[in-house]
Amino acid sequence: MQSGSGIQELMAAEQRASQIVAEARVGRGDRMKQAKTEAQELIDAYRAEKQSEFNNMVLSKGGSEGASSQKLQQETSSEINSMQGNFQKNAQKAVDVLLSKCCEVSLEVPTARIRSTQKKFGVPSDL
Repeated sequence: MQSGSGIQELMAAEQRASQIVAEARVGRGDRMKQAKTEAQELIDAYRAEKQSEFNNMVLSKGGSEGASSQKLQQETSSEINSMQGNFQKNAQKAVDVLLSKCCEVSLEVPTARIRSTQKKFGVPSDL
């Protein structure tokens, strides 16, 4: 009978060990979630601190962000208007140049082309 009770004790010990392992897994998962939450809080605090430092630096060096942005927007708008004016002023000239080059036909055959054709067909070049 002792061997039967020994087996039962082993089974009970195995169940207790399984419960301990399961509890450890759950505890580990909880600790991981807690650690992740704490790490995220630290990251958020650090990010807020650095953002605050950056904002202070920008304000001390360049003044307000709106004024710089507005000045840049005005410069960009003036450059765009200038480019559009140049386009309107030079558009017809560009079209005229393109049309003149397209309609210009040269009836002269280049001498290099003449020589290569003569060489290809074996015609003497003294003609």
